[in-house]
Formats: sequence, structure tokens, C-alpha cells
Amino acid sequence: MAGGILLRMRLLFVTLATILLTPAVVSAAETSIFYYPWWGTLKRDGSYLHWSQRGHVPPDDLATTFYPARGVYSSSDWKLVRSQMKEIARSGVSEIVSSWWGRGSIEDRRLPVVMHAAWASHLDVAVQIEPYEKTRRTASVLGGELAYLHSLGVRRVYVYRPFDDLIDDASWRDLTAQYPDLEMWAQTSDPERAAAAGFEGVYTYDVFGVRGGAFASLCARAHAVGLACSPSVGPGYNARRGTGDERVRSRRNGATYDGMWRAAIAAAPDRITITSYNEWHEGTQIEPAAKHAQTFDGRYANYDGAYGKVGVAAQTAYLARTEHWTGQYRAAAAARGAIRAVIGFLSL
Repeated sequence: MAGGILLRMRLLFVTLATILLTPAVVSAAETSIFYYPWWGTLKRDGSYLHWSQRGHVPPDDLATTFYPARGVYSSSDWKLVRSQMKEIARSGVSEIVSSWWGRGSIEDRRLPVVMHAAWASHLDVAVQIEPYEKTRRTASVLGGELAYLHSLGVRRVYVYRPFDDLIDDASWRDLTAQYPDLEMWAQTSDPERAAAAGFEGVYTYDVFGVRGGAFASLCARAHAVGLACSPSVGPGYNARRGTGDERVRSRRNGATYDGMWRAAIAAAPDRITITSYNEWHEGTQIEPAAKHAQTFDGRYANYDGAYGKVGVAAQTAYLARTEHWTGQYRAAAAARGAIRAVIGFLSL
């Protein structure tokens, strides 16, 4: 009797050690970050694409509340894009989600450069299909677009506001069934509707309106209807200069980002998405930002004070913190896997 219990305990310890040391378990907790390839400069692209939004006049007056440490840059510069991908990979993120506005758009033309740069840094590449003109993002048009993206090597697609345009739930169900090799995620807080429409998972994207307190319920509801769940975390929101939106979610020197990460990990998600790497218009970016001289409508914000850092060290504060949290997420997922294995073992 005692020998049988001892043998069982030894087997339990071996099982736990195997699980905790298996790379597949440790790396199962994947993180994705939203990336924007739409920036341009006068020298490379003929105009200051996006930096001049809402009448701003680059290179000093930009459509962003923060000023990029890289300065005014072009997403057509493959060396710069490759540098960005290396930076993302070092932070522990496993996938970039490139903003995509339909075939022929500038984001589409730049996608091959983004993909090759990401792959060189061992990052997966997905796209976020944006709500481009409602007369274009129809079921018939999107069917061809999905085939095209699949041909490029895209295997995961995030659909922003899938239920806001001309595609009804039945048409979404047909589209998702038509492309079983494409993992399709819906940006929504309604997992029941996403399941009925044939999506594989849900994500939130919005880091202003959707707070961390909503993550546990969202993931529980998603799992209840057989969907994966990917809450979106972000450092804050400030789009005043970029879009004119007066709503602000303060970064609180990093406390906002930390709080969203804790809530996301506690929700036992299937992956975590980050809003964003470089959406400078909305002030959700974690790409390095720097101090800059005052412009005609006020001084740019910067990351001074984030996690107690100032100056040059503060510029990369959010990337460094992302590395911390991606590690915490992997560890939490491994622990959950070990607990499930123990429960399964004890039930034998």
C-alpha cells in the first residue's frame, strides 16, 4: 500500500517536472501587438503620410500627442522596419498584427516588407482588417481579399468592428467556413454573436472604453461558447493632437499598463493583444518616445516618470515593461498547465 502511494507520488513529481520544463508549455502563452505601416516622409514618399493629419505641419508639428524617438519616419524604409521588428521581438512579443486597409492600399503595398522584416526576427505576422469604405468591405469583396492574404502566408486575421458594416452574421459564417486555414478573430465584446458568425476568437482592441475589469467576464463567456479570448492591453490613450478626440486615459506612469496586464493574465486568456506598438495618433503606442521642443499648440508628452525612469532610459520604459509582462504571462500559463495536468493525473 505504502509502496503504491510512493510510486504514485514519484510519477506525479515526474509529470510536474516534465510539464514545467517542456518548451511547448512555456511558450504557449502568445502575445500579439498591433502595428501600423502607414507612416511616410516627404523625402521617401512625397508627403508626410499620417504625420500631417488634421492639418499638422511636419517635421516639428505632428499629429500625435507624443514625439517618436526615431523622429518623423517612413514605414517604407525597410531598415527602419527591421529595427522595429527586432525591438518588438526583444520585448517577448510573438506576433505583429499589421493594419490592413484592403488590396492596393499603402498598407497592403508595404505588407511584404513588414512580413519579411518580422520573419527575420522570428515573429509571426497577422493582419487587422480595418473598416475601409463600406462599399468595399462587403462579403463578396472580402472573400477575395482573404484568399489573397492567405496566398501571402497570413494565417491569422483580426477583423476590426466586424458587425458595423454590410456583412451580416450569416455572410460572416460563410466566409469563416470558406477559409478554414485562416484563424479569424472578431473585435467585439459580444462573444455569443461572434460564435454565431463563425469566428474562432474575440479580442477587444479598445484600451479606452474597455477596462481590465471586463476581461474575466469576457473570457469566461467566450470559453463558454467555444471561442478563444484575447483581451487587449495598452498603456493609455491620448488622441487630442492626432484625431481631436478630447477623451484621455492617463498612463499614470505605467500603472495603467500594469493594471491591464494583471487583469488580462488573471482572465486566463488564450493570448493577449497589445494596443499598440506605433498608433501615434491615438497615443496608445509603446514605441520609444522622446522629449521635443514646444510647438504652436503645446509641448509634446513623453514617458518621463514611467516606472521611475527619466531621460533616455524613459524612452524605452514601456518596451522594457512589456518584456516583464510577457514573461509573467508565460509563467502563469505554464503554472495553469501544470495544475490542469495534476488534476488530470489525480483523477486517473
